[in-house]
Amino acid sequence: MLIDTHAHLNFAAFEKDVKKIIQRSVENDVWMINVGTQYNTSERAVEIADGYKKGVYAAIGLHPLHLEEQKLDKSEVGFLPKFKTRSEEFDYERYKKLAQSEKVIAVGEIGLDYYYKPKTKRKLEIFKQKQREALLNQLRLAQELDLPVIFHCRMAHDDLIQTIKQFNNLTMRGTIHCFTGNWEQAEEYMNMGFYLGFNGIIFKLNLDEIIRKTPLDKILVETDCPYLTPSPMTGRNEPLYVKYVAEKIAKIKNLSFEEIAKITTQNAKKSFKINQ
Repeated sequence: MLIDTHAHLNFAAFEKDVKKIIQRSVENDVWMINVGTQYNTSERAVEIADGYKKGVYAAIGLHPLHLEEQKLDKSEVGFLPKFKTRSEEFDYERYKKLAQSEKVIAVGEIGLDYYYKPKTKRKLEIFKQKQREALLNQLRLAQELDLPVIFHCRMAHDDLIQTIKQFNNLTMRGTIHCFTGNWEQAEEYMNMGFYLGFNGIIFKLNLDEIIRKTPLDKILVETDCPYLTPSPMTGRNEPLYVKYVAEKIAKIKNLSFEEIAKITTQNAKKSFKINQ
């Protein structure tokens, strides 16, 4: 059994065949957490999860890139096309109400993303502060609901680490999704109790040494589908392909696939309090 701890079957890329994708995943003992990136995709994740007794779960949150007005990836939007260029402010009570479903097992994906940053110093400061404020509000929601957090971080690990340390509850649980930082940053996260999530990016970037050093009880596997399709597959990613990520981690650590599958599943169940 495997648990894909970061999927996006709630995105428009799966609008036409989401039930088929879920069916073949569950039939092959692959469970999944569908992760929201704004309100409409969070709501869609909950709708999907509520349709299954087990094996399909949801996370709700506002991704930092959705704080700014921009043109979004067509594979993400589509259920509500009007969101293609609209920015969103985090509505605490609205997300809290959405979290009442027992299938909501995390707040995410939330965090910091400095990839598309403004060029002037003043605009950059405003940009970063806006992301930090949204992040802190969502951390407060996770704290109130006693839910783990799924962090998104791109080109901002040092700032994310400092923001987490400044938050007044350092006992929070969570995952650093799609970890691509350095070893020192990995140690900081793990020392605070967080897991590191690895996906198909490990076929594109050389993260072998970090994976070798990371303790087994700190590793989660994920797909980030429909993105980051792992080798040898091509095209749209899906939860079933998480097995290729587990196989590569097993090879790097010189362990069996079965052991990686067992331990990462245990880690996911522990982190997200999945009792089924």
